[in-house]
Amino acid sequence: MMRRSYTRLSGSGISLMAALVLMTATMATHAAAPTASADQAMIDRGRYLATASDCIACHTTHHGKPMAGGLVMSSPVGDIVSTNITPSRTHGIGTYTEQQFSNAVRKGVRADGAHLYPAMPYPSYAVMTDDDIHAMYVYFMHGVDAVDKETAPTTLPFPMNLRFLMTGWNLLFVPDAPLVADPDKSEAWNRGRYLTLGAAHCSTCHTPRGFMMQEQLGKSLGGAQVGPWYAPNITPDKATGIGTWSQEDLVTYLRTGRVEGKAQAAGSMAEAISFSFSKLTDDDLNAIATYVRDVPAVRTGAASTSAASASASASAASASAASASPSAPAGKADGAPVATRFDRGTASNDLPDFRGEGYVNGLHGRSPGGQLFSANCASCHGYNAQGTQDGYYPSLFSNSATAGANPSNLIATILYGVDRNTPAGHVFMPPFGSHPNAVTSLNNDEVALLANYVFEHHGDASLKVSAQDVQQIREGGPRSNLVTLARIGMAAGFLVVVLLVMVGMGMRRRRSRSAR
Repeated sequence: MMRRSYTRLSGSGISLMAALVLMTATMATHAAAPTASADQAMIDRGRYLATASDCIACHTTHHGKPMAGGLVMSSPVGDIVSTNITPSRTHGIGTYTEQQFSNAVRKGVRADGAHLYPAMPYPSYAVMTDDDIHAMYVYFMHGVDAVDKETAPTTLPFPMNLRFLMTGWNLLFVPDAPLVADPDKSEAWNRGRYLTLGAAHCSTCHTPRGFMMQEQLGKSLGGAQVGPWYAPNITPDKATGIGTWSQEDLVTYLRTGRVEGKAQAAGSMAEAISFSFSKLTDDDLNAIATYVRDVPAVRTGAASTSAASASASASAASASAASASPSAPAGKADGAPVATRFDRGTASNDLPDFRGEGYVNGLHGRSPGGQLFSANCASCHGYNAQGTQDGYYPSLFSNSATAGANPSNLIATILYGVDRNTPAGHVFMPPFGSHPNAVTSLNNDEVALLANYVFEHHGDASLKVSAQDVQQIREGGPRSNLVTLARIGMAAGFLVVVLLVMVGMGMRRRRSRSAR
């Protein structure tokens, strides 16, 4: 007869178990405390790499605790909620081993085996070295305060909610090894490539996506839509990229978010500069600039060749000649003037056309766009759109937001405003969309009228905005057809399987009849 076996514990056995329990509890309590291997230098190195990787921008809500997650981010396939990456053992990554941490960061696979979505830029982090991943692990485990707070789950529409589908995507589009230094290039160039393609993940936003939402490597850094914002072409193409920018221009932009007469950062780029680039060393900023200015140029749109643009180009070229490097004079290509997206538009003022009339006729009065500009923009940017002398409020001509190939950034700036905080100071423009801190809430028709007025008078007059365009930006930007196509593909696959089963059953019945 089988019986359960019971073991009687002696006094010494009980003492041993108690000691083990106490030791385990003590180890758990002090899991986040620095150890000899987690010295301060390693923590500081990991903190710098996490800063270069801009982890805090996505994993921290506004006014939330650092790295606690919960930020809702728009993507072409639906909203994605960032996770808690503090060392919390209940709701964060406190139980992760270093290998599990590495798998999450470089392979997009969580400790429980579930796949992450590439909104987490693991395809870029995949090229980071083991030593850098180790330093980041030490920092997150010993340099970040644990926050025991659960975040909402990400719930994408079917079939994007089937995370295992990422297995095939990863095999196709995620690098499987760190970058190897190019011996024919300088140390600064190699460091810049490592940061640009790896930690700083510039290509995640600035490279257009293909049918499967993969980066189109043949158009690397050539510009792409990122939610409501457009990440512009940052290749050395002179007409549509940053080929007229000097080394100093690019470093200044990364450090402060602004280059007078060219561009200013808003949206996710403002966050990247506030939380990441502005905190990097001068050597690393120069390394990034060195690499980016040397990548293959990508032409993403035809430059304007109108007389006004050519005239503006010549003026901008002479005005910025002092800041341009001798090897890359602004607005020049082999000695010939080039119209760029940074030198279009002029100062203008049609206030006399409606002075004294007011906004009595609303959208149907004379120059409704001009009236909207006068009421909402002129007090800061000037009635001629010339901006302020110190550049805090930028000119709206010679400005990439008003003369790029895509109107999204002007629409998004009107709707969401600008909020950029760097050692150079805090730059703020209030939103004019439906937000709690909006000074004025403009509807879609009004935003379209205002944007078209600015484009026509101060930027690229060929750009046109409709109320539908504004609504799309309000909703987080263009959506991908991938969800619909994936559903169609899965339905077609299911029908094929059903058809094959039916054919097989029919053949089986025929064989059964013939055997009788």
